[in-house]
Amino acid sequence: MSKKYASIDIGLKRIGCAVSLMSNIVNPQEAILRKNREQASRDVDKFLEDWQIDTLVVGYPESSEDMKPRVEHFVKLLKFEGEIVFQNENLSSQEAKELTKGEIKHKRDGRIDSIAAKIILERYLASK
Repeated sequence: MSKKYASIDIGLKRIGCAVSLMSNIVNPQEAILRKNREQASRDVDKFLEDWQIDTLVVGYPESSEDMKPRVEHFVKLLKFEGEIVFQNENLSSQEAKELTKGEIKHKRDGRIDSIAAKIILERYLASK
C-alpha cells in the first residue's frame, strides 16, 4: 500500500494545502483561512484526517528568520500522529505566482498558497 502525503504552506493569513495519493501526482486543495492559531490547527488536523494522510510535508522558510519559529510553533499545535517532515519552501510562492500569471486575479482566495503547497510536496517527492 502506498503512502498518502499532504503538504501545507503556512502563512499568516492562509495555509495552502495539497495532497498526493498513491502516486507522484499532487493536487492543490482549498486553502485554510486563518483566523487564529487554534482554529487553523484544528482545520489542518481535520484536513489531514479527512484525507487519511500518512506523511505531512511542511514548507519550511529556511531564508526567513522571523517565520521559522512561527512555522515550528504551529506544527507543535497539530494533533496529527503521522510522520512530519520539513521541506525547504524557498521561492515556492513566487513560483506559484509565475505559474498562474494571468489566470488568477484574486490573490487572497488561497489558490496561490495551495499551488505553493503543491510545489513544496512535488519537491519533496522528487527528492525521495
